[in-house]
Amino acid sequence: MATTSEIIKLDQVSKLFERPGQQAVTALRDLSLSIPRGEIVGIIGRSGAGKSTLIRLINGLEKPTTGQVLVDGIDIATLPMRDLRRERRKIGMIFQHFNLLSSRSVFDNVALPLELAHHPRADIKRRVEVLLDLVGLADKRHRYPAELSGGQQQRVGIARALATEPKLLLSDEATSALDPETTESILGLLARVNAELGVTIVLITHQMAVIKAICHRVGVIEDGQIIEQGPVYDVFLRPQAATTRSFVGSAISTTLPGDMARSLQPQPDGAQHAILRLIFAGQGLETPVISRLARDWQVDVAILHGQMDRIGGRSIGVFVISLPVAAADNSEIRQFLAANEVTVEVLGYVA
Repeated sequence: MATTSEIIKLDQVSKLFERPGQQAVTALRDLSLSIPRGEIVGIIGRSGAGKSTLIRLINGLEKPTTGQVLVDGIDIATLPMRDLRRERRKIGMIFQHFNLLSSRSVFDNVALPLELAHHPRADIKRRVEVLLDLVGLADKRHRYPAELSGGQQQRVGIARALATEPKLLLSDEATSALDPETTESILGLLARVNAELGVTIVLITHQMAVIKAICHRVGVIEDGQIIEQGPVYDVFLRPQAATTRSFVGSAISTTLPGDMARSLQPQPDGAQHAILRLIFAGQGLETPVISRLARDWQVDVAILHGQMDRIGGRSIGVFVISLPVAAADNSEIRQFLAANEVTVEVLGYVA
């Protein structure tokens, strides 16, 4: 079988759950998605959007009602159970609540998938020791889950997921039960796994900050469909769907004075100023855009907030400014900003 650039391809996939005496629930509808080999791809959506069903289709725990789910070129849904078990060894799984066996030590938890696959004991020992070094837990090999912090338990879960040397790692809300500092540490470990081992990683999450931190690409799922997808940098700069704009806004800090934030109104009726969020990229980072805006159009510009950020390994600038309403609606000003790779979002209006 020829190796393709895509490790996962979902083609027009729908999933209906039948309920006796009730209307069937449609979890996914005509969903198409391609995930490139060797990348970190985030799938983000709110509760009930279809994220969990999607991940269960990829690892073969569910079968699609219609459509195809190809993993490394193989139609997972058509495999007999014996072949499916073999293919699942190529797919590692990381869970939100770790799913470690409390009666087994760290070493034995990591060793479990290899034991189930009947690997020789000497091979298991070598592989587990390498993985414990990778996740930074070599000194905890004889400890039990109850003796570990949440972050350490998740590191055990990552080592276990890598035990069978999978090509693909699925992460189902793996950091949502952790504090921010531990989350950052775990995401850093996943980025290292991707870079050093070449493992493709699919992150299921409802947190855009997770996507921003390590993902190369992102797909936004809503009501069982992928409504937007692309490189993380591009999606952050130019979000198209309202849901995507909401997620992006949650991951980019926008600090407004308290009284102004409370007085924002959605329409310009009776307002004097528009509050705009400007996201700078490319040449916009090196051009004095705001000073030229004030000078060339002779408008008063108030800078309310500004910061630099990193998205997908590239720099962006985020500014919140106040402009007179007429200037905010000026097509020439909008064209000037767009020509300098500045994305504009209206946050609201104030008197």
